[in-house]
Amino acid sequence: MADKLKVQPLGSRVLIRPEEEEARTSSGILLPETAKEKPQIGEVIAIGDEEEEIPVKVGQKVLYPKYTGTEIKIDGVEHLIMDAGDLLAIVEK
Repeated sequence: MADKLKVQPLGSRVLIRPEEEEARTSSGILLPETAKEKPQIGEVIAIGDEEEEIPVKVGQKVLYPKYTGTEIKIDGVEHLIMDAGDLLAIVEK
């Protein structure tokens, strides 16, 4: 049995799990994977070792640019690693 992969960002980088995008339009039409927009909101999963330079904490929701960061799969789930300076805002619901 394989162990779960653990990723710890270095420096002032953050690991983010993007929120799942709704697969249907408001009228109920099912969208194919290729027609979905990239999500821009995600949850901070881990932060790098330069904590004093990172303005977010693990568990917070953040807004980030559409085409930023490096996409990786961790245990079959898409994640992004990006520089904390690329984050746009903290999202509170």
